[in-house]
Amino acid sequence: MTLKLLKSFEELKDLIPLLTFQQIRGENIIVISLKNLLIVMNFLKYHIGYQYNLLSSIAGVDLLNQKYRFSVVYDLLSLTFNSRIRIKVFMDEITFVPSLVNIFVNANWWEREVWDLFGIYFDQHNDLRRILTDYGFEGHPMRKDFPLSGYIELRYDDSKKRIVTEPVQLTQEFRVFTFETPW
Repeated sequence: MTLKLLKSFEELKDLIPLLTFQQIRGENIIVISLKNLLIVMNFLKYHIGYQYNLLSSIAGVDLLNQKYRFSVVYDLLSLTFNSRIRIKVFMDEITFVPSLVNIFVNANWWEREVWDLFGIYFDQHNDLRRILTDYGFEGHPMRKDFPLSGYIELRYDDSKKRIVTEPVQLTQEFRVFTFETPW
């Protein structure tokens, strides 16, 4: 089975524009250019030899201080061949990702989650709005540069008998921690 799978991916390199292909602990991972995302996804879904017709997840990754700030990772499953593949694309903060809603219907909620938590914009998505945070929430909480305390504070005020929102005021100067200097 493994030999057949490797031969299949050798053929895949000739059929679609791949940047890299890896097999790590039995997982097939391909890295593609962002401009080829729609072509590759259509090919993997509809080609008779692959039939990856189930999108099982979309995840965002923040690669702070790297050449490409973000990565979007797609996991596909072929029920016909009982095979999985992971597709990765990389982009900077201002580049948008083409939406896969027209190819995989369930991409709708996954893309909304990635946009809400990371701020990665999906072009041609017809309902890109917050899904996990409140509509008035500022920022994207899964970014590595998002402050741990957030931007606003909620508390109950006994004198006003209601919940009040106030900007966060830190009692000490904000410190920047890096991995090179532990404290």
